[in-house]
Amino acid sequence: MGGTFDPVHYGHLRLALDAADELRLPEVRWIPSGTPGHRAAAPRAPAADRLAMLRLAIADEARFSIDASELESDEPTYTVPMLERLRRELGERRPLVMILGMDSFLTLHTWRSWERLFDLAHFAVAERPGYELDVDKLPAPLANVYAERLAEAARIGERPHGYIVHFASARLAISSTDIRARIARGGSVRYLLPETVLRYIESKGLYR
Repeated sequence: MGGTFDPVHYGHLRLALDAADELRLPEVRWIPSGTPGHRAAAPRAPAADRLAMLRLAIADEARFSIDASELESDEPTYTVPMLERLRRELGERRPLVMILGMDSFLTLHTWRSWERLFDLAHFAVAERPGYELDVDKLPAPLANVYAERLAEAARIGERPHGYIVHFASARLAISSTDIRARIARGGSVRYLLPETVLRYIESKGLYR
């Protein structure tokens, strides 16, 4: 599960936990990005702070782990090279699942070398408030791939990559953008993210 996690919040955490439960994943590996190549703006918080907040947030869940490799790169980071790196580490036969919110899936066809993604991993998509999937409205390239690769979630163990599956997830309308904006104007973000993360943000004066 990749992202800037700027900052990590309960929406991220619930998505990861629901994916682990619904898809019966033995591990969810969180991969915070350095400077995402597909985003115009760099993350607001420094990499070290985003990593520290993520460690605090997932500390109590044994199935969660962190892969900080992408944070060490000075170059823009993209998903295909990241998945290729994981394949070199984990081997070609192990099923690998990329966890996405519906909002991210709807832009998948804009990602660099996006057709290569399915040669490297399955994609598990959770719906998110305001982003309902209407197949008729998908861009043609993405609609075609979706039709070809859609499968039942139970099938991800059959092969190492290639399927698109859906899973049920709590719909928490929380965003890092909104959290940063609330902090910047002096508003409260309590109950939007873990207290340990909130205390870290306050101690470091982040997003003000």
